[in-house]
Amino acid sequence: MVNFKPLDPEFPIEQQLGVDTGPVVLVNLFTIDPADHDALIAAWKDDALWMKKQPGYISTQMHKAVGDSGMYLNYAIWDSVADFRVAFSNPEFKEALSHYPSSAVTAPHLFEKIAVSDCCTA
Repeated sequence: MVNFKPLDPEFPIEQQLGVDTGPVVLVNLFTIDPADHDALIAAWKDDALWMKKQPGYISTQMHKAVGDSGMYLNYAIWDSVADFRVAFSNPEFKEALSHYPSSAVTAPHLFEKIAVSDCCTA
């Protein structure tokens, strides 16, 4: 079972789910015992394939830290917080969390794109 640890303790994912905005990027940091690599990837892949079928899902990508680190970063793009909330709150998804290795700690957080003058657009 994956353990949740807020990336921002002042505004955890449960509070973020109440904000209505979009599109959003889910950034999810995982830490595991490096020996659990295969188990993490298998559980995450099952979740990703399920999420791909949900309304509002756009894309996802998993990254592994370089070297012998047990840290992984996943990001997923969604049309809106509302769409992500429906998928994240689904009992089928919540049940799938039990398939993660016991060493897994996850820190999910939602972000929205902002404009920065002369650099990027919103």
